Order: sequence, then structure tokens, then C-alpha cells
Amino acid sequence: MLAEPTVLALSLAYLGLLFAVAYFGDRYARDWSASSVAPAVYGLSLAIYCTSWTFYGSVGRAATSGIDFIFIYTGPALVVTLGYPMVAKMVRVAKQHNVTSIADFLASRYGKSRAVGVTATLFATVGVLPYIALQLQAVSSSFRTIAEPIPGVAGTAGVVHTDTSLIVAALMAVFTILFGVRNVQASEQHRGMMLAIAFESVVKLLALLAVGPFVLWVLFDGPGDLLARLGQAPAITERVTRSGSPLSWIVMSLLSAMAFLCLPRQFHVAVVEHGHPASLKTARWLFPVYLVLINLLVVPIAAAGLLLLGSQASPDLYVLQLPLASGEGWLSAFVFIGGLSAATSMVIVACMALSGMIGNELVMPYLLRRQAGVAREMGPLVVFVRRAAVVLILMAGYSYERIISGYLPLASIGLISFCAVANLAPGLVLGLYWRGAHRYGVVAGLAGGFVVWLYALLLPTLHQSAGGGQVAPLRPYLPVPLSDLDPVGQGFVVCILVNTVLLVGVSLWARPIARDREQASSFVLGAEPEQ
Repeated sequence: MLAEPTVLALSLAYLGLLFAVAYFGDRYARDWSASSVAPAVYGLSLAIYCTSWTFYGSVGRAATSGIDFIFIYTGPALVVTLGYPMVAKMVRVAKQHNVTSIADFLASRYGKSRAVGVTATLFATVGVLPYIALQLQAVSSSFRTIAEPIPGVAGTAGVVHTDTSLIVAALMAVFTILFGVRNVQASEQHRGMMLAIAFESVVKLLALLAVGPFVLWVLFDGPGDLLARLGQAPAITERVTRSGSPLSWIVMSLLSAMAFLCLPRQFHVAVVEHGHPASLKTARWLFPVYLVLINLLVVPIAAAGLLLLGSQASPDLYVLQLPLASGEGWLSAFVFIGGLSAATSMVIVACMALSGMIGNELVMPYLLRRQAGVAREMGPLVVFVRRAAVVLILMAGYSYERIISGYLPLASIGLISFCAVANLAPGLVLGLYWRGAHRYGVVAGLAGGFVVWLYALLLPTLHQSAGGGQVAPLRPYLPVPLSDLDPVGQGFVVCILVNTVLLVGVSLWARPIARDREQASSFVLGAEPEQ
């Protein structure tokens, strides 16, 4: 283990490097954003999808559930490759309508409806909080694993060691405010921040790739030796190679694809920050290659963790514990920085995107009504509201992390957030291709899906954190084979079915006004590429 001051200094130095990269990116934005570098930065920034859940949780999931972790990544890869025309259409529509967020996109599509924007903002914010908590939990647990606490005066661990999550949340708030919430224009492209996010994508990839060769050729005498050891431990072999049913593969791929489209941070990076004409074409091959590389050695690391560490360490932390147990301090430190990169990039962009949605859709319309008829410069107030929202979001995520810390694996927390934001997908996709989709239907679908999510997914996690064990409240009501899915799969399927049925049914019943028809035609027909 490393001394706590050493790990803290290393963390602060790395965050300082991020500040420098972001500052450089802002200062020279005109030079690099129009060059051939911009498409690569865009493609790498999409890897913000790979958070602590990927860096730590994929190994943890592989060690407990086998190879089905890979389907968390097949969905996004299919969206970027086979779904390329749809993503390109989203970008064109968003640029035509000066869209600033996924809530703004939905509100604009459905007759510029405030009800749709407010509903989407509320649900997205609540849904992403578990994901933010996941990042804070990952950083906190990895810090406690790698850092040797320095006893205080009374013989207790220092403040940094006991409440790393709060300190990390505060640092992320400062970074987000400095580089993501500076100006009034929410549609402003944050070139410096995107360069920092791309840089972090490289760091976390290199850190995870460094552990693989160490495991294969230092802890073992190559892949053959690892396979031979696995042959002598059939129980471990069965655990890391098991897979779910074909239905679970389809459900997980659909869930990850919908989440990739609808996560506020992914929408911001993929749509709002899109600038260079070649960006999407580059991302079409660069992002899938990145996903393959970052998952290439997950199973060997998981197998090595089970063979060498077993129950002595949490499977989520095998990637850090393996070099640590071998006394490789430098590699452990690099892995910790990689995990810190995975967490900070997600939280920063998520908070930036959500703060814009909260300001634009919830707070500012109310304040503007209060200020009607009063001449006042609103710019500073807009910036203040967004900055306050960043702080509140991080504090809410920290509070949730305190509740569930240590009770749920990282992958489970991430999937719960995925199911929440996936509720935005029916309104998003149908809105691009069906002119009959109506704002009443979207609001009804979101409300129905969100109620199912609360009942089937969020509340059971709080029950688990109280020591109640895993709960699958929908299983008694579902037919085979849906009842054979895990609780997350059951919740997702029912959420999307309820959402889609309500959206379509209410839309068929509702009567559109002129503005509804105008916006529907603009989104469905007006963004088609020229022939």
C-alpha cells in the first residue's frame, strides 16, 4: 500500500494535469477543433461511456456472472455502426433546432412542450444519481484499498481516508464549474473539456491494458499457464465462462443501446459537442475498436483474481488488488489513476449536462415569470443557477452513495441508472420517424415507465442496503421466459413495454395542434439528407 499523502498528492497532480489539458484545449480551440485531430477527439470522448463501471465493474461482473458483461458494450457498438443513419439524423436535427440537451431535444420535437422538457429533466436527473453515486463509491473504495491511512491525533484514520467521496465530489464540482458552466449559452461547445475527456479516455485504456500483460506474464507464465491453472479449478472456470440465456443477451444489448442514446452525458458529447464534419465517420470505427480494447483482458484478470485472491478482495477491485498484492506500487498507482479518470470524466460531463437541463427547463422559466416586466440582465443569474445545480447534483449523488455504499456491486448500480434513462428512448426514436407521436403520449409513457422503475428497481436497492436481500417484485406477474430474467432485466422490459404502449396509445387518441404538426414534420421529414 502507498501512504495516504502520496496517493492524495498523486490524485491532485492528475486533476491539475486535467485542468492544464482543458485550459490548453480552450485557449487553442480554433486551431485544433478545425483540424484532423477533432474527429479523433470526438471518437475518444464517446468513450465517456466507459466509466468506473467498466474499469472496475466489468471485471467484477465477469468474476461473478461470466461473459455476459460484454453485452453491456454490444448495444453501443451497434448504435454507432448499424445505427449510424439514426445518429446522423439526430445530429442534423439538433443542429437545425439549436438543441442544448436531450430534454431540449424532446421538448422541441413535441411542439416545444414545457411539460415534456420538465418531465424528461426530472426523470433523467433522478435516474442518473445512482450512476454518479457509483463513481464516487468506486473512487472511495479504490482509495481506501491503495492508501495506507495516517492515524490522527486520537488514533483514527484521517478525514481524507474516511470520506474520500466527499472530497472527490467537491473537486469534481470545481472542475465542472470552471470548464463546463462558465457562460450563458448552454449550447456552447466546451472544446477544452472535450479534449480533457479524450485524454482521460486514453489514460483509463492504457491503465487497464497495463494490468493484462502483468497478470499473464508476471503472475502467470503466459496464457497457457493461466489456462492450465483454470483446468485445475473447474468451479472458477465455470464461473468466468458462464453466460445467460439468448433472451438475456438481447435484453442487455437493447438496454445498453437505449442508455447509450439517452444518457444526458452521452447525448451531450455525441450531439451537442459534434462539430467537425468527419467526426461521426471516425467514431463509427474508433469507438467500437476502443470498446474491444478496453474489454480485451477483462476475463483473464477476473480469472486471475478468483485464482489468487478469491474472497479476500471484492471482485470489483481485482484490477487494483492484483498488482497491489504483488507489491507493484507503481502499477497500482497507475491503475488507481485510470479508475479516477473513468469516474471524473463521467461525473463532470453528466453534471454539466444535467445542470443545463435543470436551469433551462425547471428553474429559469419560473424565474423569468417572476421577473416579467422587470428590466434585468439575466446572464449572471443563469450561470449561478447552473453552478448551484452542479453542487446539488453532486451532493445528492454523494448522499445516495452513503446509503448504498458496500451493499451493491458497481454493475448493479449502473444498470439501475441505465433502465431509468432508457425510458427516454421510445419518445426519442419514435419522434424521429413517426409524425403521429404526441407530447401527451410522451409524458404518459415517461410517467408510467418511471413508476415501474421506482417500484421494480430503485426501491429494491434501498431495501437491499437495509439488509433485506435481493428483491424481484415483478417476477410473480411475468410469464416464462421473462420471469427467468434477473430483476434488472425484468424491470427494463416492463418499463419499456409500459412506456411504449402508453406513448402510442395516448398519441393515437390525442389531437395535435398546428405547432405539434409543424415540429413533427420538421424532425421527421426536414432533417433527411439531400438526395
